[in-house]
Amino acid sequence: MLPANARLRRSEEFRAVMRGGARVGRRRLVLHALARCGEHTKAGLVVSKAVGNSVVRHRVSRRLRHLVAARLGTLPPGSALVIRALPAAATATSAELGADLDAALRRLSLAPSLRHDNGPAV
Repeated sequence: MLPANARLRRSEEFRAVMRGGARVGRRRLVLHALARCGEHTKAGLVVSKAVGNSVVRHRVSRRLRHLVAARLGTLPPGSALVIRALPAAATATSAELGADLDAALRRLSLAPSLRHDNGPAV
């Protein structure tokens, strides 16, 4: 479960991230990211009816929410993410969704291994 201060809630927040942020598409999801839009790192999910019936949509949402919650601490402070599930997410395993999410984060240089943190100045 995502903490309350880590969730995008209002449609204006979703719209700002989706229109103003960078976008990376993968086979099972599309990741929209906007850097420095507040003090807390936030995330929101979009799982439309194209993914499947309500049972399938809720299963995909639970999996994505769990995956995002595990990665929130590694993201730059103040960043906002919107993860949009594609129809292929309906048949994907958690591992496949996690691999797509990690690949998208790396592509946007939001994964910890690719961020350009040079450490303290000497």
